[in-house]
Amino acid sequence: MPVSAVTEAKLREAMARLLAGAPIRTDGALTKENLAREAGVSHATVHRAQGVLAEWDAHVAKPVLRTPGEVQRDEEIARLRRQLREAKQDVTALQNKLDAVATVTANLYHENQALKPDRARRGSNHIAALPT
Repeated sequence: MPVSAVTEAKLREAMARLLAGAPIRTDGALTKENLAREAGVSHATVHRAQGVLAEWDAHVAKPVLRTPGEVQRDEEIARLRRQLREAKQDVTALQNKLDAVATVTANLYHENQALKPDRARRGSNHIAALPT
């Protein structure tokens, strides 16, 4: 059973990214497993896409095999990159909050400075009655 045109397009886009060295979802190793992950389809779907597989095999003469240590290293690097990306997002959010607090503080300072001459004119012992 062949794959749909949409799935074939996903696979071709994923193949182009992997061959160009610009993967989005994988470590970039030229494997059929990564082709499936990069396209967001199952491994079985890749094997049903005969035309895409023929092109893949023409571009990738030998699959690049990695040792278990290399796989573990690459997975660790990917995990650390995700953590770094999330930490940068947190820092940006906190910086935005800090900027907002600084703006409010500056506004309150200037309002306080503007009110000081009025208080001095009324006298320091003046107690204002609260409106009822």
